[in-house]
Amino acid sequence: MANIFDVAQEAGVSHQTVSRVVNGDPNVRPATRQRVDDAIAKLNYRPSAAARALASRKTRALGLISTGGPLFGPSSIMQGFDGAAREAGYQVSIASINRPETVALRESMRSAVDALLGQNVEAIVLIAPDSRAIDAIGELAVPVPLVTADAGDHAGLVSVSLDQFSGAVLAAEHLASLGHRAILHVAGPSDWNDAVERERGFQAAAQRLGLAPLPSVRGDWSPESGYRLGADLADRVEAGELTAIFSSNDQMALGLLHAFAERGVRVPEQVSIVGFDDVPEAAHFYPPLTTVRQDFGALGRQIMRTVEAQLAGPSAEPAASAPPESDPTAPQLVVRASTASAPR
Repeated sequence: MANIFDVAQEAGVSHQTVSRVVNGDPNVRPATRQRVDDAIAKLNYRPSAAARALASRKTRALGLISTGGPLFGPSSIMQGFDGAAREAGYQVSIASINRPETVALRESMRSAVDALLGQNVEAIVLIAPDSRAIDAIGELAVPVPLVTADAGDHAGLVSVSLDQFSGAVLAAEHLASLGHRAILHVAGPSDWNDAVERERGFQAAAQRLGLAPLPSVRGDWSPESGYRLGADLADRVEAGELTAIFSSNDQMALGLLHAFAERGVRVPEQVSIVGFDDVPEAAHFYPPLTTVRQDFGALGRQIMRTVEAQLAGPSAEPAASAPPESDPTAPQLVVRASTASAPR
């Protein structure tokens, strides 16, 4: 199969000139263009993405760094972005980083960025739920556009995220509408931006609704942590000290349901539970879990649009933004059987 160098030799020009012809450069002389076109036809040459990149300097390659591990949220965002990028004609190179101590994290982040730059990526997306990873990449002089997918507020970085705050408000409002006043929040890790935003949204809604929420307890996103917390909370439910729980993710809610079932605490008759994320299994928990749904596919497309805007530069005409009521990334409350009216 002929390559760009074969065409260049046949036409008597450089491979850069062949690439300019392939990319439609108007500055190529007509006679030269004709020789190249004749050589392409004779050799049945099919330009590759690499050949087109020689003239356009566009590799159609993007880098993706994730520090969220196998957790549902970060992995779903990765899948959503990868799909959106491929639909837009880009290839995605992925680097995953575990969450080591800060010094090791900085070195891992630097290595990941260097490796992606070595693949000539046009931009880098960082999916980092924790603030330490954001700080680590913020210390680097990344020479290509950088977009982060996180719910925090980081000066100088372009960020895209789902509205964690509003999702928590939906959960609090739902429980309050059912007459619950003694509501406890099972929060996620304090160094995760999503957990901070969900806790902040819940507390703000509770204050606005005139509730007196119980002091939060904290898990690590895993069902095991929810199970351990549930074992401690069962006595408080039995004593009537709390009637509802807002869990910061569905996995911890699963652990709560397990612990309560073992202790004979009835959900939702004695305590209502709301989760967050709407994992595929949530509809099949026992009882099926009321939760806050996030559209990770929509977030992936929004990240890709942001990347394309960054690549287009400040002179590009901005895309029209959708009105708030039609925002596909807005959270949605999904009501199932794990919530009911507060016990009298």
